[in-house]
Amino acid sequence: MTTMRGRFYALTAEALEADERVWAVIAAIGAGELPQHPRLVDVGIREQLMIGLAAGLALEGKRPIVHSYAPFVVERPWEQIKLDLGHNDVGAILVSNGASYDASASGRTHQAPEDVALLATLPGWRIEVPGHPDELERAFRRALPGDGRVYIRTSLETNHAPVDGDGLVVLRDGSPLVIAVGPTLAPVLEATADLDVGVAYLTTVRPFPYEALDGVDEVVLVEPYLAGTSAAEVTKAIGHRPHRLLSLGIENPELRKYGTPEEHRAAHGLDAAGIRRSLERFQQRVEQPHQRLALGPA
Repeated sequence: MTTMRGRFYALTAEALEADERVWAVIAAIGAGELPQHPRLVDVGIREQLMIGLAAGLALEGKRPIVHSYAPFVVERPWEQIKLDLGHNDVGAILVSNGASYDASASGRTHQAPEDVALLATLPGWRIEVPGHPDELERAFRRALPGDGRVYIRTSLETNHAPVDGDGLVVLRDGSPLVIAVGPTLAPVLEATADLDVGVAYLTTVRPFPYEALDGVDEVVLVEPYLAGTSAAEVTKAIGHRPHRLLSLGIENPELRKYGTPEEHRAAHGLDAAGIRRSLERFQQRVEQPHQRLALGPA
């Protein structure tokens, strides 16, 4: 199966041919994957310039697509994202690869579990976390005609099949409701196969679908980046009534021994076995009336 990254390159090449409004701006990453085109600009390893150029194109009515590893497209040019795009109120499509630990062997420089939390501090961003190449294509095609600021986070981790529907898609009723974000769905389904819990799926994490949690009072949030990135959003939705919340994700990104992505996933407790352990501890907790508040990680 084609990876999300591979699908993105094909879609970008198609968009460059089909729409004169579209420009692609890269900083070396992807240069060998995208075909030469007059509206494909490689600025070299100058990520701040990459965002600044994209903002200038947007000011001229163009639709820039920006691509690099997550730390290079979000963290390194953070000030340009905040000011050149955000403060000027112009749009671009930022598409990252590498996710939290796909490039684990390259070390911390190529890991960005903080990316979604960081971008979520800025207003006006739509943040997409697809879990399958088909979902990546859906998010990309939806973003292309507009003028908004969109971040699409691709990963080598892939669910077994795409999920149809927008917003929070409930796959199984029950309580607590386990919300799997993007590529965490596959391990969540494995971890909960014989448990009496609900499972829901979410790829668009900003804006957050608050209304979808009406009537829900126990949530287990499983995110493929920093634990608790969307915990405040869940609390906005259900915090006015007694509730319990468990946020699973990357607790400590500073692993200084680099292994495979699978080993990193297990170390962070985001494989099926780790998710299962956390769920069992969460369900075993004895509730007292004064404890019916949002609980921390298991």
